[in-house]
Amino acid sequence: MAAKTAHQKLWRAAREARKRAHAPFSTFKVGAALETLDGEIISGCNVENATYGLTVCAERVALFKAISEGKKKFTRVCIVTDTAKPTSPCGACRQLLWEFGGNLDVVMGNLGGVLKETTMRDLFPMPFDEESL
Repeated sequence: MAAKTAHQKLWRAAREARKRAHAPFSTFKVGAALETLDGEIISGCNVENATYGLTVCAERVALFKAISEGKKKFTRVCIVTDTAKPTSPCGACRQLLWEFGGNLDVVMGNLGGVLKETTMRDLFPMPFDEESL
């Protein structure tokens, strides 16, 4: 399905962020856009390095950027990649998105606007959070 009107702005922000990704080794560029409770959109891109282990995913960049700007309540996140099928967040991103956003709406898309919608609860059914401590 093409990008739905309700998600267009978020998808465009994630697509634009993807253009700024630093992925010289894998060439797998990812953009993410996180929507705050008040409707502000904060984007991020993946930033890779030669060790790979210190690479930071686009979702976490957007989240850390939002938190550093004083934003702490979120409604949804959109992830855009250049793949035929939309790509879901990795495990580390799922953990942090859950901890800081709870059961966010998750929109995964590609450059052509194909979107798949889900929720964090569906992606991360048994999260480790404050209730686990």
